[in-house]
Amino acid sequence: MLIYPTDRILVAIMNNKTDWQQVLDEGWYRIPVKNAPEGTPRFDWLAFYFTKTFAADKWAIHYYARIEGHELMTRQDLIPAQPNHKRANNWYYKLQLGPLQHKIPPIVSSNWRRITFIATTGDRFEAAEEINDLFENESPAGWLYVTLKEMGIHAERNFPLKEGGVNYVADLAVPAGNKQWLPVIFTSLKDITPDADVLYLPPDNPLEENLKIVRQARLALKKPSGQTQSGSSKYTAG
Repeated sequence: MLIYPTDRILVAIMNNKTDWQQVLDEGWYRIPVKNAPEGTPRFDWLAFYFTKTFAADKWAIHYYARIEGHELMTRQDLIPAQPNHKRANNWYYKLQLGPLQHKIPPIVSSNWRRITFIATTGDRFEAAEEINDLFENESPAGWLYVTLKEMGIHAERNFPLKEGGVNYVADLAVPAGNKQWLPVIFTSLKDITPDADVLYLPPDNPLEENLKIVRQARLALKKPSGQTQSGSSKYTAG
């Protein structure tokens, strides 16, 4: 079965073998309505990103399937054997799947990363070699990512962070040596949170200027005088 360039593909996390066995035996997958990404359930395909639970297959997409239909159901109706589960009355999308397809070679994650959902397109899915390739590139973050990759600098896209008890996602995380990452967020200056340990880049900056700022920030991160106690530095791009 062919994937067309404009097909909509949802990549979902698969982090336990019980749910995977359910996909294998019954041919469906559930997504909580309250956590469902925009566009659910109107995707054409569902792909699975395996976590460390799957040992040698971890941190990669090995399988995908056509979405052939969906139902809106409570968890209790989906899994009647667990009527007392704490989420028994929560609503889920039950995605009916076609035969599993094997992705050869798999789409791997160059660095361990947490993933919830990734929405992508058929052309990106077919061409992807690593997880970061699934994200769109027609944006300031995308252009910078592609340019850095061409330079041999392998940044991470949509990088999850936690600071001061708050979870957020950086548009990019650029490796800076010594297992350090330089988080990058594209936003206007008025939206900056002063205490965030990230590099802020105005979205209307020319690519060349953003590239220069990132280079300078990476160099500063490697210098002891530019480090905080946690080993990262604070930057604001003007």
